[in-house]
Amino acid sequence: MSHFLYNFREFSLCFFTKYSNSLNTLSIYVYYDVKVEKGEVVSLSIITTNDLTFAELYNYLKLEVRLMSNQDQSKGLDRRSFIKVGGMSTLALTLATAGLPGDILTGKVHAEENENPKLAFNSDGKFKVVQFNDTQDDERIDRRTIELMEKVLDSEKPDFVVLNGDNIAGGCDTELEMKQAMNNVVQPMEKRGINWAATFGNHDEDSTSMSGMDKNDMLKFYMQYKYNKNDVGERGLTGTGNMNLLIRHSKGNKAAFNLWLLDSGEYAPKTIAGQNFNGYPTWDWLRFNQVNWYYEKSKSIEKKYGYKVPSLVFIHIPLWEHRFMWWGSVDNRTQSSHDLAVARHNIVGERNEDECPGPVNGGLFSAMLERGDVKGVFCGHDHINTYCGNYYGIMLGYAGNTGFGTYGLTGAERNRLRGARVFNLDENKEGVLVETHMVFAKDYGIDLTANDQSMDPLPLSDKK
Repeated sequence: MSHFLYNFREFSLCFFTKYSNSLNTLSIYVYYDVKVEKGEVVSLSIITTNDLTFAELYNYLKLEVRLMSNQDQSKGLDRRSFIKVGGMSTLALTLATAGLPGDILTGKVHAEENENPKLAFNSDGKFKVVQFNDTQDDERIDRRTIELMEKVLDSEKPDFVVLNGDNIAGGCDTELEMKQAMNNVVQPMEKRGINWAATFGNHDEDSTSMSGMDKNDMLKFYMQYKYNKNDVGERGLTGTGNMNLLIRHSKGNKAAFNLWLLDSGEYAPKTIAGQNFNGYPTWDWLRFNQVNWYYEKSKSIEKKYGYKVPSLVFIHIPLWEHRFMWWGSVDNRTQSSHDLAVARHNIVGERNEDECPGPVNGGLFSAMLERGDVKGVFCGHDHINTYCGNYYGIMLGYAGNTGFGTYGLTGAERNRLRGARVFNLDENKEGVLVETHMVFAKDYGIDLTANDQSMDPLPLSDKK
């Protein structure tokens, strides 16, 4: 796959105003993010500034390009019509000068869902996903974090990896150091040729004030890597990089499974309607526009394929339903209520700290129950929780945390729960998700001493 990035090239769109025949020129800046495979556009995203909104131009990208004929030009066009026709032609010519095929925009651009042909079940119908959560370190990462990631990858040999937020932490003083921190946790997959994608957590921007890199910049940085499968995500939603990835059947092009990658945000706003959140949880929550996007996209995928495509959701911050499941209640927090919940929801794993959702329940669980396609929602955020259970047909779980450079258990047990979560999928099984389990650093003989073993940053390509 070729990946072309074009940073804000200036060009002019010409149009006739609706009310006169006078010619006007409008200068805008456009950022292109184009992914091409075998001469065909896999995805194309554009961001505009100044007089055109992104939504205007993006909607026109979904149209088939037709150059203006002499007859069209003689009639005169209003601004909107010209942009649909002439503006798209100008864009096509601009892309062509950058070395892309001249007919790059004549085919359909699939912005609805990412159907990367490289993501497919193996010939035996199996597919394995590994979730690394909260690697959470600066450019001088603890060497054991990398060792753990490498040993998990070499042992499990996954087909896909999710870096599920808080991939880096504060402490990076420059853009270079921030890139080095991200590069550290990317290299284990890149060196092994394993496809991967990242979500964002509440700590990923902790170094932004020093480095100047925000989540949009981080996403662009991740997308430069050969095996990364992120895209710019759905426009107009809260957060960065909200997207889904369809995994095809081992035979044919039908979707067998789907991965939802959502940005659960950072922290709650200081006030809403003049009221503060003192006494409430301080973290963020999935907003209605994100939940609605999932709901509508889920319906469109079902309409396209004629069936509900089973899926997993990856978010950094847990849902309120994680807590409800553990206690078997909204209000009760007693050992007896938990014991009943273990039997009812088949809960396994540890809970060593309170769940830390935001002050508002965004309604994702209700939407998933209605749709019936999500088989599990998995998070991180709370490093020393590893539990998982079946909450009314949907698995809810944690992945502990992978990073040795952040908080863990107390005392000598600090690093006991450093690990990763593994998902085994089988397209021939009902629901596709066969099972999920945790693997831990202790299983690989990694040093669990409660100390700092930071190292120099891994080499960063000059191109990045």
